[in-house]
Amino acid sequence: MSAVPDFNAKTIAEFRSNQGRVGGPFQGAPLLLLHSTGARSGETRVNPVMYLRDGERYLVFASKGGSPENPAWYHNLRAHPETRIEVGSETLEVTAAELRGDERDALWARQTELYPQFAEYQMKTDRKIPVVALQPKR
Repeated sequence: MSAVPDFNAKTIAEFRSNQGRVGGPFQGAPLLLLHSTGARSGETRVNPVMYLRDGERYLVFASKGGSPENPAWYHNLRAHPETRIEVGSETLEVTAAELRGDERDALWARQTELYPQFAEYQMKTDRKIPVVALQPKR
């Protein structure tokens, strides 16, 4: 059994108890809780994910620590892009859209400048790590 679900559950509980602030490896990092609907199962999932603000949008990066495959939440968002996020003490309805081309590359570069571990994740994998914009609904 993987330790990831336990780690995620503890991080989610800490996030919700502290208006979005957590310790451990995410201490001081911008973190949101990403809700998604399973692409195959239809079940609701929640994942703590680092983000980068870009105007009103929240950008998330499907790095999975440099794994050869994309994280499950990425596939879930492609199948069901209408979802919600928790940021601080707010819950926002959002629409997910994958960024491509120059826009993706510029925002990926900004993230790697701020958080060099993301550049390390890219070096560990042959896939181009997707950048997904979460646009709040009005």
